[in-house]
Amino acid sequence: MVSYHKKSLEDVSVQGKRVLVRCDFNVPLKDGVITNDKRIVSSLPTIQYLVDHGARVILCSHLGRPKGEVKAEYSLAPVAERLSQLLGQEVKMAKDVVGPNAKAMAQALQDGQVMLLENVRFHKEETKNDPAFAKELASLAELFVNDAFGTAHRAHASTAGVADYLPAVCGYLIQREIGIMGKALTDPARPFVAILGGAKVSDKIGVIQNLLEKVDTLIVGGGMAYTFLKAKGCSIGSSLCEEDKLELASQLMEKAAARGVRFLLPVDHLAGDKFDPDCQVQAVDGQNIPDGWMGMDIGPKTVALFSQAIQGAGTVIWNGPMGVFEFPAFSQGTLQVAKAVADSGAISIIGGGDSASAVVNLGFEDKMTHISTGGGASLEFLEGLDLPGIACLDDK
Repeated sequence: MVSYHKKSLEDVSVQGKRVLVRCDFNVPLKDGVITNDKRIVSSLPTIQYLVDHGARVILCSHLGRPKGEVKAEYSLAPVAERLSQLLGQEVKMAKDVVGPNAKAMAQALQDGQVMLLENVRFHKEETKNDPAFAKELASLAELFVNDAFGTAHRAHASTAGVADYLPAVCGYLIQREIGIMGKALTDPARPFVAILGGAKVSDKIGVIQNLLEKVDTLIVGGGMAYTFLKAKGCSIGSSLCEEDKLELASQLMEKAAARGVRFLLPVDHLAGDKFDPDCQVQAVDGQNIPDGWMGMDIGPKTVALFSQAIQGAGTVIWNGPMGVFEFPAFSQGTLQVAKAVADSGAISIIGGGDSASAVVNLGFEDKMTHISTGGGASLEFLEGLDLPGIACLDDK
């Protein structure tokens, strides 16, 4: 069983200590300019706490996929500049990660000062979780704080390896993630409704199996719904379908029935004649889709059915869009479900990735209790898997 009771910043003394903080500064860049600094902004509470409590702060992160080579376009220099503006103090940038420059700068840090190491993925040892590299990185500091939930499902040197050599606690971002999502999975306000979408059943098998043990209602939309509909004997035209998952889909529906979980699938559709934003669109009343057409969004009756199930919920977890929401003609299903979740008054948790982008793009961000900062990490969390970047932290 996964332990959610981890020590946080506030459980340890940081005054005068060199503290290595793993952040998620994997921000989008265009021509060396940060186009969205949300991830930097969301790390500020942890950094500010450490500054205010006299820690000597050494920040580290990855950016992009430089694949173990030093590549100037993946330098964290723009992040250091933005952090300096946001914190109102200079954030010094090291020229390397565990080289002589980083070591000298770490030694010279004074209480309340902040520095940033260069991209940890400039070393191939990072993603291999090489113990010697993790030990070198740990040697810069006296305490490790992990605040990068987005990479917590990766056992890398800077997310997990360093915890073998230093006391390790979580920052505010991870504390919030495991606090809210952990409570939803262990002691949810009921009824507990989960909404799963996205293209493939195969991506969500573990999540469905884990949630069927916990939820009162499971709603399935998006491309993955057609595999379930076909398993039920419906005709799905040329809709997305994982033929090798039909048997599993049947078993999952049987498991839901045996456990008394309400399992909702689309009852009508919006279909297109090809996968293209400019395709012909047809509203399909009923579950069967005609030959030559593919289901690309849920229809109005399904929106009403799903919205009604969401309305009375105590807790809602949502991961994955209801249709091809990036095509305007097929964005309504996702929009209406987002609206239903926003209006439900439930504790609402949006599990990263496409659902998070959809909620933010549609302007419902402020109405959700929690939008997870990690796509892959939140999926594995909902599966009930132990995330290496959290498992390595000291228990309370």
